[in-house]
Amino acid sequence: MFYLTLVICLVASILITPMVKKLAFKIGATDKPNQRKVHQKIMPRLGGLAIYLSFIIGLLILRPESTYAIPIVLGSIIIVITGILDDMIELSAKIKFIAQIAAALIVVMYGGIQVEFINLPFGGVVEFGYLSIPLTVIWIVGVTNAINLIDGLDGLAAGVSSIALITIAGMAIIMGDGFVVAVASIVLASTLGFLVYNFHPAKIFMGDTGALFLGYIISVLSLLGFKNVALISFVVPVIILGVPISDTFFAIIRRIVNKKPLSAPDKSHLHHCLLRLGYTHRQTVLIIYAMAAFFGLTAVIFSQAKVWGSFVVVAVLLLMIEVFAEKIGLMGHNHRPLLKLYREIRYSTVKDR
Repeated sequence: MFYLTLVICLVASILITPMVKKLAFKIGATDKPNQRKVHQKIMPRLGGLAIYLSFIIGLLILRPESTYAIPIVLGSIIIVITGILDDMIELSAKIKFIAQIAAALIVVMYGGIQVEFINLPFGGVVEFGYLSIPLTVIWIVGVTNAINLIDGLDGLAAGVSSIALITIAGMAIIMGDGFVVAVASIVLASTLGFLVYNFHPAKIFMGDTGALFLGYIISVLSLLGFKNVALISFVVPVIILGVPISDTFFAIIRRIVNKKPLSAPDKSHLHHCLLRLGYTHRQTVLIIYAMAAFFGLTAVIFSQAKVWGSFVVVAVLLLMIEVFAEKIGLMGHNHRPLLKLYREIRYSTVKDR
Protein backbone atom coordinates (compact mmCIF):
# COMPACT_ATOMS: atom_id res chain seq x y z
CA MET A 1 0.00 0.00 0.00
CA PHE A 2 2.90 2.34 0.76
CA TYR A 3 4.43 2.19 -2.72
CA LEU A 4 1.01 2.33 -4.40
CA THR A 5 0.27 5.52 -2.45
CA LEU A 6 3.50 7.10 -3.67
CA VAL A 7 2.60 6.24 -7.27
CA ILE A 8 -0.86 7.75 -6.75
CA CYS A 9 0.69 10.95 -5.34
CA LEU A 10 3.09 11.19 -8.28
CA VAL A 11 0.31 10.67 -10.85
CA ALA A 12 -2.07 12.99 -8.97
CA SER A 13 0.52 15.77 -9.02
CA ILE A 14 1.11 15.28 -12.75
CA LEU A 15 -2.65 15.41 -13.45
CA ILE A 16 -3.49 18.28 -11.07
CA THR A 17 -0.68 20.66 -12.13
CA PRO A 18 -2.21 21.56 -15.56
CA MET A 19 -5.53 22.35 -13.82
CA VAL A 20 -3.73 24.54 -11.29
CA LYS A 21 -1.99 26.29 -14.20
CA LYS A 22 -5.35 27.25 -15.71
CA LEU A 23 -6.61 28.36 -12.29
CA ALA A 24 -3.52 30.55 -11.79
CA PHE A 25 -4.27 32.53 -14.96
CA LYS A 26 -7.95 32.88 -13.99
CA ILE A 27 -7.29 34.29 -10.52
CA GLY A 28 -4.28 36.39 -11.53
CA ALA A 29 -1.64 34.31 -9.75
CA THR A 30 1.05 35.13 -12.29
CA ASP A 31 4.68 36.21 -12.15
CA LYS A 32 5.62 39.17 -14.32
CA PRO A 33 9.24 39.66 -15.46
CA ASN A 34 11.33 42.46 -13.93
CA GLN A 35 15.00 43.33 -13.45
CA ARG A 36 15.39 40.77 -10.63
CA LYS A 37 13.65 37.89 -12.44
CA VAL A 38 15.33 35.46 -14.81
CA HIS A 39 12.23 34.62 -16.88
CA GLN A 40 11.20 36.85 -19.80
CA LYS A 41 7.43 36.29 -20.02
CA ILE A 42 4.40 36.20 -17.73
CA MET A 43 4.34 32.83 -15.95
CA PRO A 44 1.64 31.17 -13.85
CA ARG A 45 2.65 30.53 -10.26
CA LEU A 46 0.55 28.71 -7.62
CA GLY A 47 2.04 25.36 -8.71
CA GLY A 48 2.64 24.51 -5.08
CA LEU A 49 -1.10 23.95 -4.76
CA ALA A 50 -0.73 20.83 -6.93
CA ILE A 51 2.04 19.56 -4.61
CA TYR A 52 -0.12 20.24 -1.56
CA LEU A 53 -3.29 18.62 -2.93
CA SER A 54 -1.30 15.51 -3.91
CA PHE A 55 0.23 15.50 -0.42
CA ILE A 56 -3.22 15.59 1.19
CA ILE A 57 -4.42 12.77 -1.10
CA GLY A 58 -1.43 10.69 0.02
CA LEU A 59 -2.13 11.35 3.71
CA LEU A 60 -5.80 10.41 3.32
CA ILE A 61 -4.87 7.12 1.63
CA LEU A 62 -1.94 6.09 3.81
CA ARG A 63 -3.15 7.64 7.08
CA PRO A 64 0.23 7.48 8.90
CA GLU A 65 -0.46 7.17 12.61
CA SER A 66 1.07 9.86 14.81
CA THR A 67 -0.02 12.56 17.23
CA TYR A 68 1.93 14.95 15.02
CA ALA A 69 -0.22 14.40 11.91
CA ILE A 70 -3.12 16.77 12.69
CA PRO A 71 -0.95 19.67 13.98
CA ILE A 72 1.27 19.39 10.90
CA VAL A 73 -1.76 19.52 8.58
CA LEU A 74 -3.30 22.45 10.48
CA GLY A 75 -0.04 24.39 10.24
CA SER A 76 0.26 23.54 6.55
CA ILE A 77 -3.23 24.94 5.87
CA ILE A 78 -2.13 28.33 7.24
CA ILE A 79 1.07 28.19 5.17
CA VAL A 80 -0.70 27.23 1.93
CA ILE A 81 -3.47 29.83 2.30
CA THR A 82 -0.77 32.45 2.90
CA GLY A 83 1.09 31.24 -0.18
CA ILE A 84 -2.03 31.31 -2.37
CA LEU A 85 -2.85 34.88 -1.30
CA ASP A 86 0.74 35.97 -1.88
CA ASP A 87 0.78 34.40 -5.34
CA MET A 88 -2.39 36.36 -6.14
CA ILE A 89 -1.90 39.75 -4.51
CA GLU A 90 1.66 39.76 -3.06
CA LEU A 91 1.28 40.03 0.70
CA SER A 92 3.64 42.17 2.74
CA ALA A 93 6.64 40.49 4.35
CA LYS A 94 5.16 41.27 7.78
CA ILE A 95 1.91 39.39 7.09
CA LYS A 96 3.78 36.37 5.70
CA PHE A 97 6.09 36.36 8.72
CA ILE A 98 3.14 36.43 11.15
CA ALA A 99 1.47 33.55 9.27
CA GLN A 100 4.67 31.49 9.40
CA ILE A 101 4.98 32.06 13.15
CA ALA A 102 1.33 31.03 13.61
CA ALA A 103 1.90 27.80 11.65
CA ALA A 104 5.06 27.08 13.63
CA LEU A 105 3.31 27.70 16.96
CA ILE A 106 0.59 25.19 16.05
CA VAL A 107 3.07 22.34 15.60
CA VAL A 108 5.08 23.47 18.62
CA MET A 109 2.27 24.18 21.12
CA TYR A 110 -0.44 21.80 19.90
CA GLY A 111 1.79 19.12 18.38
CA GLY A 112 4.49 19.21 21.03
CA ILE A 113 7.29 19.34 18.44
CA GLN A 114 10.10 21.02 20.37
CA VAL A 115 13.85 20.76 20.76
CA GLU A 116 13.91 20.55 24.55
CA PHE A 117 17.49 19.48 25.25
CA ILE A 118 20.74 18.40 23.63
CA ASN A 119 23.23 15.82 24.90
CA LEU A 120 26.77 17.18 24.67
CA PRO A 121 29.38 14.96 22.95
CA PHE A 122 31.70 14.73 25.99
CA GLY A 123 29.01 14.34 28.63
CA GLY A 124 26.36 16.58 30.12
CA VAL A 125 23.03 17.92 28.88
CA VAL A 126 21.94 21.39 27.78
CA GLU A 127 18.31 21.99 28.79
CA PHE A 128 16.68 24.73 26.71
CA GLY A 129 13.76 25.25 29.10
CA TYR A 130 11.71 28.29 28.11
CA LEU A 131 13.96 28.79 25.08
CA SER A 132 12.82 25.51 23.49
CA ILE A 133 9.67 27.08 22.02
CA PRO A 134 11.29 30.19 20.45
CA LEU A 135 14.27 28.15 19.19
CA THR A 136 11.95 25.65 17.50
CA VAL A 137 9.85 28.44 15.97
CA ILE A 138 13.00 30.17 14.69
CA TRP A 139 14.12 26.92 13.05
CA ILE A 140 10.77 26.35 11.30
CA VAL A 141 10.42 29.96 10.11
CA GLY A 142 14.09 30.15 9.11
CA VAL A 143 14.06 26.99 6.98
CA THR A 144 10.71 27.97 5.45
CA ASN A 145 12.19 31.26 4.25
CA ALA A 146 15.48 29.64 3.19
CA ILE A 147 13.65 27.36 0.73
CA ASN A 148 11.66 30.37 -0.48
CA LEU A 149 14.86 32.34 -1.14
CA ILE A 150 16.38 29.72 -3.45
CA ASP A 151 13.23 29.54 -5.58
CA GLY A 152 14.80 31.63 -8.33
CA LEU A 153 15.27 29.26 -11.27
CA ASP A 154 13.12 26.64 -13.01
CA GLY A 155 13.04 23.48 -10.93
CA LEU A 156 15.58 24.74 -8.39
CA ALA A 157 13.54 24.77 -5.16
CA ALA A 158 11.61 21.62 -6.15
CA GLY A 159 14.80 19.71 -6.92
CA VAL A 160 16.75 20.84 -3.85
CA SER A 161 13.72 20.08 -1.64
CA SER A 162 13.39 16.63 -3.22
CA ILE A 163 17.03 15.84 -2.46
CA ALA A 164 16.56 17.03 1.15
CA LEU A 165 13.42 14.86 1.45
CA ILE A 166 15.27 11.81 0.11
CA THR A 167 18.00 12.34 2.71
CA ILE A 168 15.51 12.89 5.55
CA ALA A 169 13.54 9.77 4.54
CA GLY A 170 16.76 7.74 4.30
CA MET A 171 17.93 8.86 7.74
CA ALA A 172 14.44 8.13 9.15
CA ILE A 173 14.64 4.59 7.74
CA ILE A 174 17.96 4.11 9.55
CA MET A 175 16.39 5.36 12.81
CA GLY A 176 13.15 3.41 12.31
CA ASP A 177 10.85 6.46 12.27
CA GLY A 178 7.96 5.25 10.11
CA PHE A 179 5.93 8.46 10.30
CA VAL A 180 8.76 10.66 8.98
CA VAL A 181 9.49 8.10 6.23
CA ALA A 182 5.82 8.10 5.17
CA VAL A 183 5.29 11.88 5.15
CA ALA A 184 8.66 12.68 3.55
CA SER A 185 8.01 10.09 0.82
CA ILE A 186 4.51 11.44 0.11
CA VAL A 187 5.83 15.00 -0.22
CA LEU A 188 8.71 13.74 -2.37
CA ALA A 189 6.40 11.92 -4.80
CA SER A 190 4.10 14.96 -5.02
CA THR A 191 7.06 17.28 -5.67
CA LEU A 192 8.56 15.04 -8.36
CA GLY A 193 5.20 15.00 -10.18
CA PHE A 194 5.19 18.81 -10.20
CA LEU A 195 8.84 18.90 -11.31
CA VAL A 196 7.75 17.37 -14.64
CA TYR A 197 6.26 20.80 -15.47
CA ASN A 198 8.67 22.92 -13.45
CA PHE A 199 12.09 21.83 -14.75
CA HIS A 200 13.66 24.14 -17.33
CA PRO A 201 11.97 25.37 -19.43
CA ALA A 202 9.22 25.62 -16.81
CA LYS A 203 5.55 25.72 -17.75
CA ILE A 204 4.53 26.81 -14.24
CA PHE A 205 6.21 28.10 -11.06
CA MET A 206 5.51 26.70 -7.61
CA GLY A 207 5.19 30.25 -6.24
CA ASP A 208 5.12 31.01 -2.54
CA THR A 209 2.41 28.35 -2.18
CA GLY A 210 4.95 25.68 -2.98
CA ALA A 211 8.14 27.22 -1.60
CA LEU A 212 6.59 28.04 1.79
CA PHE A 213 4.89 24.63 2.05
CA LEU A 214 8.05 22.70 1.17
CA GLY A 215 10.14 24.81 3.55
CA TYR A 216 7.57 24.32 6.32
CA ILE A 217 7.20 20.55 5.91
CA ILE A 218 10.96 19.97 5.55
CA SER A 219 11.70 22.03 8.67
CA VAL A 220 9.14 20.09 10.72
CA LEU A 221 10.20 16.66 9.44
CA SER A 222 13.86 17.41 10.15
CA LEU A 223 12.91 18.34 13.71
CA LEU A 224 10.91 15.14 14.16
CA GLY A 225 13.81 13.07 12.91
CA PHE A 226 16.55 14.69 14.96
CA LYS A 227 15.05 16.32 18.06
CA ASN A 228 16.22 15.64 21.62
CA VAL A 229 19.43 13.99 20.49
CA ALA A 230 23.16 14.50 20.77
CA LEU A 231 24.65 17.80 19.66
CA ILE A 232 26.45 15.95 16.88
CA SER A 233 23.19 14.51 15.53
CA PHE A 234 21.43 17.86 15.76
CA VAL A 235 23.85 19.20 13.17
CA VAL A 236 22.57 16.62 10.65
CA PRO A 237 19.46 18.57 9.50
CA VAL A 238 21.59 21.70 9.15
CA ILE A 239 23.94 19.82 6.81
CA ILE A 240 21.02 18.28 4.87
CA LEU A 241 19.69 21.79 4.21
CA GLY A 242 23.18 23.12 3.52
CA VAL A 243 22.33 24.75 0.18
CA PRO A 244 19.36 26.93 1.26
CA ILE A 245 20.82 27.64 4.72
CA SER A 246 24.25 28.71 3.41
CA ASP A 247 22.67 30.80 0.64
CA THR A 248 20.50 32.57 3.24
CA PHE A 249 23.46 33.00 5.61
CA PHE A 250 25.65 34.61 2.95
CA ALA A 251 22.75 36.80 1.83
CA ILE A 252 22.54 38.16 5.39
CA ILE A 253 26.33 38.71 5.52
CA ARG A 254 26.24 40.38 2.09
CA ARG A 255 23.55 42.83 3.17
CA ILE A 256 25.31 43.63 6.44
CA VAL A 257 28.61 44.26 4.62
CA ASN A 258 26.85 46.45 2.04
CA LYS A 259 24.82 48.18 4.79
CA LYS A 260 21.48 47.24 3.26
CA PRO A 261 18.25 46.09 4.99
CA LEU A 262 18.08 42.32 5.54
CA SER A 263 14.83 42.21 3.57
CA ALA A 264 16.31 44.06 0.57
CA PRO A 265 16.15 41.91 -2.60
CA ASP A 266 19.21 41.47 -4.79
CA LYS A 267 20.65 39.40 -7.65
CA SER A 268 23.60 37.91 -5.79
CA HIS A 269 22.14 34.62 -4.59
CA LEU A 270 23.88 31.35 -5.40
CA HIS A 271 22.06 30.81 -8.69
CA HIS A 272 22.65 34.42 -9.78
CA CYS A 273 26.39 34.07 -9.16
CA LEU A 274 26.61 30.85 -11.18
CA LEU A 275 24.67 32.41 -14.05
CA ARG A 276 27.09 35.36 -14.06
CA LEU A 277 30.01 32.93 -14.33
CA GLY A 278 28.59 31.83 -17.68
CA TYR A 279 26.68 28.67 -16.80
CA THR A 280 23.37 28.13 -18.56
CA HIS A 281 20.04 28.03 -16.73
CA ARG A 282 19.94 24.23 -16.83
CA GLN A 283 23.63 23.82 -15.91
CA THR A 284 23.22 26.13 -12.91
CA VAL A 285 20.28 24.12 -11.61
CA LEU A 286 22.12 20.81 -12.08
CA ILE A 287 25.22 22.18 -10.31
CA ILE A 288 23.10 23.20 -7.31
CA TYR A 289 21.38 19.78 -7.39
CA ALA A 290 24.85 18.20 -7.18
CA MET A 291 25.71 20.47 -4.25
CA ALA A 292 22.49 19.49 -2.45
CA ALA A 293 23.26 15.80 -3.05
CA PHE A 294 26.79 16.35 -1.71
CA PHE A 295 25.38 17.92 1.46
CA GLY A 296 22.94 15.00 1.81
CA LEU A 297 25.74 12.44 1.46
CA THR A 298 27.89 14.40 3.91
CA ALA A 299 25.02 14.37 6.42
CA VAL A 300 24.82 10.56 6.22
CA ILE A 301 28.62 10.20 6.64
CA PHE A 302 28.58 12.72 9.49
CA SER A 303 25.80 10.82 11.31
CA GLN A 304 27.84 7.60 11.24
CA ALA A 305 31.16 9.19 12.28
CA LYS A 306 32.71 9.14 15.74
CA VAL A 307 32.83 12.38 17.76
CA TRP A 308 36.24 13.58 16.58
CA GLY A 309 35.54 12.41 13.04
CA SER A 310 32.34 14.46 12.99
CA PHE A 311 34.25 17.56 14.08
CA VAL A 312 36.70 17.05 11.20
CA VAL A 313 33.80 16.64 8.72
CA VAL A 314 32.19 19.90 9.90
CA ALA A 315 35.49 21.81 9.82
CA VAL A 316 36.30 20.67 6.27
CA LEU A 317 32.73 21.34 5.13
CA LEU A 318 32.72 24.88 6.54
CA LEU A 319 36.07 25.61 4.89
CA MET A 320 34.80 24.32 1.53
CA ILE A 321 31.63 26.41 1.79
CA GLU A 322 33.56 29.58 2.60
CA VAL A 323 36.10 29.11 -0.20
CA PHE A 324 33.36 28.31 -2.73
CA ALA A 325 31.30 31.33 -1.61
CA GLU A 326 34.32 33.62 -2.00
CA LYS A 327 35.23 32.10 -5.39
CA ILE A 328 31.83 32.81 -6.95
CA GLY A 329 31.35 36.15 -5.18
CA LEU A 330 28.44 35.12 -2.98
CA MET A 331 29.33 37.84 -0.45
CA GLY A 332 30.38 40.35 -3.05
CA HIS A 333 33.55 40.59 -5.13
CA ASN A 334 35.43 42.62 -2.52
CA HIS A 335 34.71 40.39 0.47
CA ARG A 336 37.09 37.43 0.09
CA PRO A 337 39.09 37.17 3.35
CA LEU A 338 40.28 33.55 3.03
CA LEU A 339 41.35 33.91 -0.60
CA LYS A 340 43.18 37.16 0.23
CA LEU A 341 44.92 35.45 3.17
CA TYR A 342 45.91 32.53 0.93
CA ARG A 343 47.34 34.90 -1.71
CA GLU A 344 49.31 36.81 0.95
CA ILE A 345 50.77 33.60 2.40
CA ARG A 346 51.60 32.32 -1.09
CA TYR A 347 53.19 35.65 -2.04
CA SER A 348 55.27 35.70 1.17
CA THR A 349 56.42 32.11 0.55
CA VAL A 350 57.49 32.87 -3.03
CA LYS A 351 59.22 36.10 -1.92
CA ASP A 352 61.21 34.28 0.80
CA ARG A 353 62.53 31.84 -1.79
